[in-house]
Amino acid sequence: MMYKKVITVLMAVVMLAACTTVPITGRRQLSLVSDAQMMALSYDAYDQFLKEHKLSNDAQATAMVKRVGQRIQGAVERYMAQNNMSGELEGYQWEFNLIQDPQVNAWAMAGGKTVVYTGLLPVAQNETGLAVVMGHEIAHAIAKHSSERMSQQLVQQYGGQTLSALAGSQPQAAQALINTIYGVGSGLGMLKYGRTQESEADRLGLIFMAMAGYNPQEAIPFWQRMQAKAEGPGTPEFLSTHPSPDTRISDLQRWMPEAMKYYKAR
Repeated sequence: MMYKKVITVLMAVVMLAACTTVPITGRRQLSLVSDAQMMALSYDAYDQFLKEHKLSNDAQATAMVKRVGQRIQGAVERYMAQNNMSGELEGYQWEFNLIQDPQVNAWAMAGGKTVVYTGLLPVAQNETGLAVVMGHEIAHAIAKHSSERMSQQLVQQYGGQTLSALAGSQPQAAQALINTIYGVGSGLGMLKYGRTQESEADRLGLIFMAMAGYNPQEAIPFWQRMQAKAEGPGTPEFLSTHPSPDTRISDLQRWMPEAMKYYKAR
């Protein structure tokens, strides 16, 4: 019994030592996977995804996706520089691609690797609507939600081992965990985040789009359009683990004054 108590205490100490802080929100999160490891996994998975999926041949829409992505990238880099956090972006290899696919979906991996599906564009309606969703997805990467989710899986399944330790002792288990986290074989190449992380991405996304010069007030009608789409046949994968529509709108309204300060200050 004493041995179990000691192990429990040691595990608690390890978990506390392995915590990092999310920019802007200040939330503490578990991090048992290094940024370098997460980005390496991300870049491999992203390259594989692009090999297996068709890029859009719509030059105008593709240019819009890249333009929005680059503006939000610039906003993120400015925010991190202003807060002495530029080191958090070390190793980033930003990339923005439009995939020919009817899914209403978008995602961003660690290191800034971002994809938008053509099926999302009619719901976005315009460049500002697209900035809402790209800001949200890029916020997931900046908040290191992928590392957090993988760390949670390591704790749940392998007692808090680091990814390096697991790969050394159980390489097949490590690969299976990576495949699960990144959806390898599912055709998505993306994570399923929890509601806390989704709400956090909403808040950060508002600020990043505002800093990029896009009116954050357009986030509310965008998410209302997404909800209307969800009420039709089939729920978009994009909304599968998001907060309830009423909660999301209420939260966006609560965060809007903060975001508008960044928008007006531009």
